[in-house]
Amino acid sequence: MHRVYDLLVVGAGPGGAAAAQTAAARGLRVLCVDRRRAIGVPVQCAEFVPMPLLRQVHETCSRVQDVVAMRSVLPSGAEDHRDFPGIMIDRARFDQGLAEAARAAGAEIRSHTTFRGWDGERAELEQDGRSWSVAARFLVGADGPHSVVATALGLPPQPIVQTRQYTVELRTPYADTDIFLSDDFPGGYAWLFPRGPVANLGLGADRRFADNLKTPLEALHRQMQERGLVGAEILARTGGAIPVGGIRPLVHPRALLVGDAAGLTHPITGAGIPAAVISGFAAGAAVADYLAGDQEALESYAEDMHDQFGPALERALRRRASLEAVWHTPAAADDRVMRSSWIAFEEYFAA
Repeated sequence: MHRVYDLLVVGAGPGGAAAAQTAAARGLRVLCVDRRRAIGVPVQCAEFVPMPLLRQVHETCSRVQDVVAMRSVLPSGAEDHRDFPGIMIDRARFDQGLAEAARAAGAEIRSHTTFRGWDGERAELEQDGRSWSVAARFLVGADGPHSVVATALGLPPQPIVQTRQYTVELRTPYADTDIFLSDDFPGGYAWLFPRGPVANLGLGADRRFADNLKTPLEALHRQMQERGLVGAEILARTGGAIPVGGIRPLVHPRALLVGDAAGLTHPITGAGIPAAVISGFAAGAAVADYLAGDQEALESYAEDMHDQFGPALERALRRRASLEAVWHTPAAADDRVMRSSWIAFEEYFAA
């Protein structure tokens, strides 16, 4: 391993791998580190991506199946069914494929390596109790909702929603994504996402309103069994955190943030993969331009991210704030309230 790099990327998920690939392809000496022993594992994701990521899905050979529609179930039990095309992926394979592309572009990828600190010139890293430092001209934080890079840069923790998910047998071929909107999942929603012979069945909730995620998920699992859609056996369990606070400061002295670490995740849907990939590619290019002498490159990156994601995130934050005022009140059982707070409905996009 070299001791001097043009760019250190912390986090080898979609955002970090995209940044590393772009910067390395531009000729920078890049080190990308990830604390996990195996990149992409464990999967903490429902594994749905929209069609604009088709190229990355194809390049990573991560496609599992297509989905064609979204079924949104309101508190009353009323259902809305509409076209919503997308792709269910093997998220571990997707992440690994992006990391392989970064390595092929010339980036050095090191797993099971923890970022411990940054003084603006050198980063402290650790693996199996052994610490060392590397010099880097620039730093990109792509290390998720609990970003240690963001903490090192002086940012406070992000508001988060916790998720819990089961992988279960899917009893019949299925091509819809099911969304369940209810006061049982305050601050979030529940979902069923088909993946060929199995399905990801999960929910997210704000811990301020719901301490127990297991009980409502078990109830949902029973409901899906009674519907004849899934089996009783739980094949895998996972969970994680989703940042829901909106965009954070992206540009810092000799450092940028991308993806979840940057707060680019959608605060209503929890979707974060597209923003991670887009911001990662943009950040890698911005760092290359900046180190080549373009003093405006970093601010241009921030402006671009705000232009692309800012309006949608601001609307989502307003909808979250409205919902926070009604959880565990009769209004949370009103279909009209939920329609105004979910992206499938026209009311969501009203002023």
